[in-house]
Amino acid sequence: MSTVVEVLRKSQAWLEQKGSPSARLDAELLLADALGLERLEVYLQFDKPLTEPELATMREHVRRRGRREPVASILGEKEFYSLPFKLAPGILVPRPDTESLVEAGLELIPEDSECFVADIGAGSGCVGLTLAHHRPDMKLYAVDIEPTALSVIKENTQSMGLAGRVAILHGSLMEPIPNERPVDVVVSNPPYIPTAEIDRLPPEISEHEARSALDGGIDGLDVYRSLVPSAAARARIGIAMEVGDGQAESVASLFEEAGLSSISIRKDLAGINRVVIGKRT
Repeated sequence: MSTVVEVLRKSQAWLEQKGSPSARLDAELLLADALGLERLEVYLQFDKPLTEPELATMREHVRRRGRREPVASILGEKEFYSLPFKLAPGILVPRPDTESLVEAGLELIPEDSECFVADIGAGSGCVGLTLAHHRPDMKLYAVDIEPTALSVIKENTQSMGLAGRVAILHGSLMEPIPNERPVDVVVSNPPYIPTAEIDRLPPEISEHEARSALDGGIDGLDVYRSLVPSAAARARIGIAMEVGDGQAESVASLFEEAGLSSISIRKDLAGINRVVIGKRT
């Protein structure tokens, strides 16, 4: 029977042939999942033979990764801001860049008073639910147009013990939030990739994530043009939005046109202008 070290080496070689940029790490993570172990525990069991069910699970994992499906989608989970989030195929995988949006949201949301936050285009719910985790007096509207995303948000909400503070709403942008309901802060990671650039992205993104979560139109700013005015009109404290590289100044201008003040731009860990923040006067 094949041992752990043999399966690891063969899987790495196969994934390298298929173009994975992180074949060794991928193989380790997939094998750890197939064995029900933590990644580092794999190295303590190199000579362990795999059972047939374990081999079958690993073969399926490697087959999917060979098609360049993201590892997080295969495993069904991704850590974000030190919290675990369930995923599903097609859902945008949380990225470290977006943690900058969480930091901006935490700046806007009061620590010790009730606050109503809208996470527009919530995806897995990673931004809004992380904010709710860190702000116990906060109430969240998690809005998305994709039914799969709503199911994932519901699962993550329940696993984090936040169900009593989260309303999961189906629809486009601000529309699903009833006009009579208060909104203090709006956060969003809209689709911002220019249409022509999507097919040039790695297959993990271009072929396996929902295009509705990626496609921002010709210049990447279509959703901002619709969302910023409606969000600014309702947010009593302010709004924060993630942007693509080179888009911050344009989005900041939209914030200004919508009547927001104290507009600022925050960088991500790579030094790229990643988040635009604006406050109500």
